[in-house]
Amino acid sequence: MNEKHSFTRRNFVKGSATVAGGVMLGGLPLKSKAHAAAETIKIAVVGCGGRGTGAAVQALNVPQDVELVAMADAFSDRLESSYNNIVEKVGDKKRVNVNDKNKFVGFDAYKEAINLADVVILATPPGFRPIHLEYAINADKHIFCEKPLATDAAGIRKVLELVEVSKQKKLNIVVGLQRHYQTVYRELMKRIHAGEIGQVTGAQAYWDGGGVWVHPKQPGWTEMEAQMRNWYYFNWLCGDHIVEQHIHNLDVINWVKQDYPVSCQGMGGRQVRVENKFGEIYDHHYVEYRYADGTIMNSQCRHIRGCFNRVGEEMIGTKGKADGRGTIYDLNGNVVWKHRDENDPNPYQQEHNELFDAIVNGGYINDLENGAKSTMTAIMGRMATYSGVELKWEDAINSDNILVPDKFGWDVNPPVMPNADGSYPIPMPGKTKVL
Repeated sequence: MNEKHSFTRRNFVKGSATVAGGVMLGGLPLKSKAHAAAETIKIAVVGCGGRGTGAAVQALNVPQDVELVAMADAFSDRLESSYNNIVEKVGDKKRVNVNDKNKFVGFDAYKEAINLADVVILATPPGFRPIHLEYAINADKHIFCEKPLATDAAGIRKVLELVEVSKQKKLNIVVGLQRHYQTVYRELMKRIHAGEIGQVTGAQAYWDGGGVWVHPKQPGWTEMEAQMRNWYYFNWLCGDHIVEQHIHNLDVINWVKQDYPVSCQGMGGRQVRVENKFGEIYDHHYVEYRYADGTIMNSQCRHIRGCFNRVGEEMIGTKGKADGRGTIYDLNGNVVWKHRDENDPNPYQQEHNELFDAIVNGGYINDLENGAKSTMTAIMGRMATYSGVELKWEDAINSDNILVPDKFGWDVNPPVMPNADGSYPIPMPGKTKVL
């Protein structure tokens, strides 16, 4: 294990009682920064894509007295589009109080927006998440942040340093792994953890679909802008789709096990989605994860059109099995319980309802540690498929293979650059080094 970092699977943040992430532990004596009923809670959104827009709308639909006061994005066109969509969907201009001077654009725009708010929504590409989390936590802000929480092990180590800081400050932090706020999963977990399917000995996790958008490079774009506009296809920004999307299903199995894998090995490649416009990521991954008690999770995710599609999970136990749709079966395949979800709340809305309720009423929610560990589960899987080697958790979390640069700018070359023919270097199992 790399003693320089010394992050183990179960001992992530046992460290100094003085300083972590640049903030003095002990922090401020906050009571969740609870607000009086008559005080308006100010919100800022950082990252104005589809998810940031959706999260802002959901935050503005909570019953508390809230208003959106600031927005930040790397691109002015994305910010303005998001602002117009929020105004249209919320319909209450008293709650959308963002004047032009509080619309901030650029790589450092997040700082100015965060400074104006009580609660911040972090929804940029995940490569920026550790940087933004650090600034928001240092500034004593409550947070809703989208998953995943980083794209490399170095980013995860930074987030894990911030866990203890945020807990000392009693900052409420909800991570957008919304299944934790979805009634069917909550009810299912109660039953699984109560032993209704017995000891869980195996699991399947799926995110198989057709893929997402792509924006062909336009004349006048620098390479940095081209990659930022197509962030999904570059690992320093996205982490590959096993990290950006499949994290949801991996997180569910971690929740089932109440643990995180000790090792993994896998395979993957780029078979169909091979054009230059798709950057450097794979179009399919398969990973076999192992937990400390011997449980095996078989994980698959694919972005290829015209194939079998499934997003979900199955858990196999000594007394039966369960699936993420909210069904439990006995060993003969008979249904013994099925969740009825006709009146279940929207989990995306529920995340915000519970966050703001905790802020106002002095409660406490902090999803940061689990969000970091489940993100690391996904990152470790990508590392295994790219390298073709079996990885131990301790080796993966201590990897010095840093993806995210320490300098940003439209004329700065991003970490991966195209070859002479416009193609990007593609990870090759047996050759690519990830540690």
